[in-house]
This record gives sequence, C-alpha cells and structure tokens, in this order.
Amino acid sequence: MAPVAIGRTAAWLAKQVEIALVSADLSLPQYRILGLLTEGSAVSSALAEKLAVRPPSITAVVDGLVGRGLVERKHAEDDRRRVAHVLTAKGEKLLATANEAVDCRLAGIAGSLETEELTARALGGLELWRHAMAAYHTTHDTTEKTTAVPR
Repeated sequence: MAPVAIGRTAAWLAKQVEIALVSADLSLPQYRILGLLTEGSAVSSALAEKLAVRPPSITAVVDGLVGRGLVERKHAEDDRRRVAHVLTAKGEKLLATANEAVDCRLAGIAGSLETEELTARALGGLELWRHAMAAYHTTHDTTEKTTAVPR
C-alpha cells in the first residue's frame, strides 16, 4: 500500500473537525473566528490577515455570528471610525461546547489505534503541529497566504 500524503491526512482531519462542529451548529470559518476572538477584540482586517482571507469573507462570517449573538461589534478604543469584534458570553459558551465536541471526536479517532501509547502519540502530534504553526507564524511574513494558527 502506498503511503498517504501528509496533506491528505490534514484534509481528513479538517473534515473530522467540520463533522464535530455540526453538533455546535458552527462552520469551520465561524469556529476559527471565535477562537481568534478569545485573544481579544479584533477589527475585520486583522481577522482576515490572521486567517489569510480577504476582509469581505470575514464580514460575511461575522455577520452570521453577530446575528446569533455570539459576537458584538464595538467601536475600537483607539479609533472610533474602526469597528472591533468582541466575543460575547454566549459566544464563549458555544466555543467551549465546540472545543469539547472537536476534542472528543479527534480523541475518539486516535483511540482507534492499537495501544494507549499510540493514541497519546497521535494526540501529542497534533499539539506539536500547533506549536510548529505558532513558531512558523512568528518567523514568517504575516502577509503570506497561509492558514492561521488554530486556537
């Protein structure tokens, strides 16, 4: 059997995250935005840069989150012309639910491995990738079109 490309494995994992998010009634882009907002408020352009998408894409997703009461728009402290996005208490609660659903799904998949040691290694590998992504983004151009660190 030929080895599966690492990229395909990452795509399979992303699909599993999407499946888990159904229970929280969130899309992957919504989940990523809520995760970024746990670090504090952000304007659309900053969110777009961190997620490596164009600002109009962020606006469409944030509109849905605002409509559901998960995110609020507030005038930025430093410039009243700019609007910042802030996670609401309801948004924090739903994000916690979504995090739990995703963690349970991925842990369940990893638990299909033959031993507890392999399960721990699989989950540890995901944590290692998170650290690698954070290190990569601190050392590379932020305007580069890559995926932001998952939160």
